[in-house]
Amino acid sequence: MEIDKGRDEFGHGSYGVTGDSKFNSEFIDNAEIPNADVPVRKLEAPPLVRDMTLEERMHLEKKLVRRIDTRLLPMMIIMYIMNYIDRNNLPAAKLAGMSDDLKLKGDEFQTAVSILFVGYLLMQVPSNLLLNKIGKPGIYLPCCMVIWGIISGATAACQTYGGLVAVRFFLGFVEAAYFPGCLYLLSSWYTRKELAFRTAMLYSGSLISGAFSGLIAAGITGNMDGDLGLRAWRWLFIIEGAVTVVIAFGAVFVLPNFPRTTKWLSEEERQLAVWRLQEDIGTDDWVSSSDQTFFHGFKLAVQDVKMWILMVMLTGIVSAGSVTNFFALVVKTLGYNKVNTLLLTAPPYVLAVITTFINAWHADRTGERYLHVVLPLCVAVAAFILGVATTATAPRYVAMMLMVPGVYTGYVVVLAWIANVMPRPPAKRAAAQAAINAVSNCSSIYASYMYPDSAAPRYTVAFAVDCATAALAIIMATILRFILVRLNKKLDRGEHVEGAVGTAAGVPEEEAKKGFRFLV
Repeated sequence: MEIDKGRDEFGHGSYGVTGDSKFNSEFIDNAEIPNADVPVRKLEAPPLVRDMTLEERMHLEKKLVRRIDTRLLPMMIIMYIMNYIDRNNLPAAKLAGMSDDLKLKGDEFQTAVSILFVGYLLMQVPSNLLLNKIGKPGIYLPCCMVIWGIISGATAACQTYGGLVAVRFFLGFVEAAYFPGCLYLLSSWYTRKELAFRTAMLYSGSLISGAFSGLIAAGITGNMDGDLGLRAWRWLFIIEGAVTVVIAFGAVFVLPNFPRTTKWLSEEERQLAVWRLQEDIGTDDWVSSSDQTFFHGFKLAVQDVKMWILMVMLTGIVSAGSVTNFFALVVKTLGYNKVNTLLLTAPPYVLAVITTFINAWHADRTGERYLHVVLPLCVAVAAFILGVATTATAPRYVAMMLMVPGVYTGYVVVLAWIANVMPRPPAKRAAAQAAINAVSNCSSIYASYMYPDSAAPRYTVAFAVDCATAALAIIMATILRFILVRLNKKLDRGEHVEGAVGTAAGVPEEEAKKGFRFLV
């Protein structure tokens, strides 16, 4: 990238934006420009957007966002409900007799649960980089869904422990494509201050599935055991796998691709959809498949310390949330029968949906991230302490009611925070989102062994580890906030910050004065 003498990389005069003399022509002549090999486009509002009045622009943008919301979010949520159900239905299957039929002993059930996350870990980064390269998420994600639906349904045919482990590994391998792919797709359509609430809407799919999977399992267990000579747990996998495949075929006709590759947008809507993101992060986003490289984006992500902090933070939260993988077994310790136990798993997830939406909506309205992550985690810490401190039914169920919302209310804000602090280039954002999500799920591998039947009813070790990792996430969030505040101060002084860019031409005057700032 060539820089005119007397002007810095953001186009400011020879004394920057603050009058700081270090931004003189000599400094600029000798400055090393990070990522100089990456093409930089001069941003200018496209013709159809440039010719709009402010009122026309606001009207069209509201209409566009509503249209994106309608086409993208409902289908994505439904797909994620099935993704989560297919991935986390083993505890319900165990209650329905799977362990007896497959003669599972010792920690074999825990291994069957954890092996899924090995495949899940291995595939997330390659899948997101491939998605970024192809540029057709509206086709790629449903195709992955068809495959994992077939694999999930095939679990019903398992006759041995070895077969169960093999099926679970490949299920995780294919399911790995979906969630990080959705996060990347959302960040390719929505601005930073729209993202947290939409991420919460996406993740509500897993919370809703947590509520309804127990109800579905209760219905199948109570009414279909022995039908056509099959045990209820086999029907559980057959029905849920079949529904997944049917939904996937419908998703092909509904899900959008990226703004530049979505055919059902008008040219005016397409230009505005692209320009909204350019305004928000100050640079162009996904342009074409030929501009995307597998390894350059991953290299940039690895070199950014913010990715590692977010990785540890999310790992702590996911580790604390591992209780949901065995929630039916935890609720079973209250002493109710199988059907009532499955029914009692629903209310904590319903509460989590409500608190997650409220928290994410407020995070977007205020642009604040730190407190919206930390405060719910404090509730989770208190819930784990209460859960291990008593075996009385009422306070123990109160603890269970608070565990799920305590962990996941802030979790969705962290997912949006990733795109907020690493918005460009798109290949870096894709790699960072996938890597953070993949490594964070490593905790699910060891967490599976913390819930043996012998640990009931207190699950002391599990709840102690969950409490400690939630506290670790709070510490990481605090460190990240200090770093982002410091980087924003550097931006205030007109200094260069890697990953932050100048404001695009045509941005409203107030935003132009402020420029890009990291959300804290």
